[in-house]
Amino acid sequence: DLTRAELNSPAEGQYCLSIRIITSKSKRLNHTMATSDNEPPTESALQALLSAASQASKTSGLPAHLHQLAATVLYNLQYQHEWTELSIQTTSTITGSTLPRPLVSGIPPIRAYVHPDEQAEILKAEHKTGQSVTLSPEREWVLPTHINEKWSLKKFAEIFDAIETLPPGSTDTLEQDEDEVGAGWRGKNRQKRLLLSTLHDDSRVVYYIVHDGIVKPRQN
Repeated sequence: DLTRAELNSPAEGQYCLSIRIITSKSKRLNHTMATSDNEPPTESALQALLSAASQASKTSGLPAHLHQLAATVLYNLQYQHEWTELSIQTTSTITGSTLPRPLVSGIPPIRAYVHPDEQAEILKAEHKTGQSVTLSPEREWVLPTHINEKWSLKKFAEIFDAIETLPPGSTDTLEQDEDEVGAGWRGKNRQKRLLLSTLHDDSRVVYYIVHDGIVKPRQN
């Protein structure tokens, strides 16, 4: 079951964040690969990602442990939450410079967030037509972090200032009809957001929705 909570951070100057917990725990995976007694162990999918992350750090200039953290989160999204079109981003889509730390982007199997006003418009349309409105998933930014890290509004601002509203990706997953129900709160029209992923020491990963600014509470 998903545990939901909401926290609106007080503003420092003119900057604030809206945070919503969307996932509370995940199952721990066994990465041991079966091999014969005469052969060395086969490299697991996770180990392959970690090895590639270490090599990527030499190119990006970012610390290897941050790349490995991003690779671990990407693995969790792919194999436990069934995300697709996953990639690790190290360059700002706005300035072209190196990001403060690697970010993950991908498409979840279902919509990760529905704006309260979009939710209200959808309910009205469904009541009027008697037909349900399909909510297609959108590409999302994911910020990998560790439970022992200390974060501030300034650090979140640095991340948000370096990314665009929509992550780079295939255009067919981002195209939308402006006349569709709720289109005013999706795609390029949505508020800038990301999923804050927090890796715990016992391998659990917790995900939070974080918006760049204040967002009204959802109506459940």
